[in-house]
Amino acid sequence: MIVTVTPNPSLDRTVQVDQVTPGAVHRAKQVRLDPGGKGVNVARALAAAGVPTLAVLPSGGAEGARLAELLAPEAVPVVEVPVHAPTRSNIAVVEADGTTSKFNEPGPRLSESEVAALETSVIELAGRAEWLVTCGSLPDGCPQDLHARIVGSARAAGTRVAVDASGLPLELACRAAPDLIKPNLAELAELAGDPLRDLGDVLEVAHRLRAGGVGTVLVSLGGLGAVLVSGTGAWHAMSDAAEVRSTVGAGDAMLAGYLRASASEATALRSAVAYGTAAVGLAGSRMPGLDDVHPQRVRVDAVDATVSLTGVAA
Repeated sequence: MIVTVTPNPSLDRTVQVDQVTPGAVHRAKQVRLDPGGKGVNVARALAAAGVPTLAVLPSGGAEGARLAELLAPEAVPVVEVPVHAPTRSNIAVVEADGTTSKFNEPGPRLSESEVAALETSVIELAGRAEWLVTCGSLPDGCPQDLHARIVGSARAAGTRVAVDASGLPLELACRAAPDLIKPNLAELAELAGDPLRDLGDVLEVAHRLRAGGVGTVLVSLGGLGAVLVSGTGAWHAMSDAAEVRSTVGAGDAMLAGYLRASASEATALRSAVAYGTAAVGLAGSRMPGLDDVHPQRVRVDAVDATVSLTGVAA
């Protein structure tokens, strides 16, 4: 079983329009409402593939109840940690060419007792999981080292742990030596403190993180696919998306694809990029099912460190 932890889940409303014109009135062509949050999306993609999973999340107000209701038809079991403030709602506006503008609420402020209850739920489940995945932003009231503390709890239980976060929470989590991190290019550059111009820069930072205790680094590169760096090698994989309909949740799908593959690291990377590619071809933050994923279309090669990353939106 793979347990995901999402400290700041959301209801994700996706609005499709032809083109965004600042200051204008826009007519929506289509609107979707999906359960959201990085860990929630990872659990959704895993459940769609028949992988046993469990999503742990704070839940507050009618929004929290609605989030759980939306997850039920997707066969995602949920452990809800009750909180006083309502779960947040996010909006993504997607233009006809796939350009996505996100408007994310900060989320509820959690009390010390609510944070403690979330951690207790995680500790109780950690020993039962094959992987524990802690993801996303932290709402007000959460300590900046929450992901790091969850990494410590998972490692103490003998469970492999993955982190998908950003900023200081990711930096602190890296110091706790997780088995896997999955930053995008901007998040990796923030960790490095410098712009990353080519894959050689990505490799340098990934090796530095591994020297500090991180097991494996999976970096999503948007249209250039992904890079995987582990103790046994480094690979680059990419696949052409037939149509970019929405980039919301693509990185989460990529992480799910990697975790789902119980094979060699190169094969797991192929699965990860296949899932990420499938996700951008789907509306809203819908997660791909098995019929949407085509790993045979993914190319996996040794890393060409000279590939430029200029203009890549990861």
